[in-house]
Amino acid sequence: MRLILLGAPGAGKGTVAKMLTALDGSVQISTGDILRAAVKDGTELGKEAQGYMTRGELVPDSLIMGIMGERLLEDDCQGGFLLDGFPRTIPQAEELKALLAKLSIDLDFAVNLDVPRDVILDRLTTRRTCSNSDCAEIYNVKSKPPSVEGICDICGSPVIQRDDETEEAISKRLDTFNEQTAPLVDFYTGEDMLLNVNATSSDVVVDAIKEKLGS
Repeated sequence: MRLILLGAPGAGKGTVAKMLTALDGSVQISTGDILRAAVKDGTELGKEAQGYMTRGELVPDSLIMGIMGERLLEDDCQGGFLLDGFPRTIPQAEELKALLAKLSIDLDFAVNLDVPRDVILDRLTTRRTCSNSDCAEIYNVKSKPPSVEGICDICGSPVIQRDDETEEAISKRLDTFNEQTAPLVDFYTGEDMLLNVNATSSDVVVDAIKEKLGS
């Protein structure tokens, strides 16, 4: 499968992507994970991106498109991929369309994960993440706490609240999403490539995608 997963921060794109990759081995591609790894490693890109991310702002296209082009050319993407949270803007969507055409890659469709704002705020303010970027396991202090408080069950690294998941930062991220990213729903509707799903349950989303794929 070759899909784009759209939705506000906290809509569950990462969870759905992991469930889908388990079905056929498609690769999950998240620019957020790539950028956070760069921040941790202290690369030039990471230092530049860190300021935007901690303020809850979108990282500029100039820091994103080159990374994505290189990623799609890697061998593990040839069997399928899920773009988790990318593209984020109409210009990115247009550049991605041109890039995929150049690479002779056909998308199946884009999936919009529709979740109410109050649900997203609750999800993200209670979310915690493994600080090890190679693991990045997600926890929730209400619904999925680690077995030992503050320690990742998988790798033993500290579990943290990301700087961009405070209530103030989340509210700003949602406002930014509504302004810059939500128009992608109209873009992919116009391309006749949109599947809109009520995403309060990840299982419902996966079932809807499988049905549209005909599997």
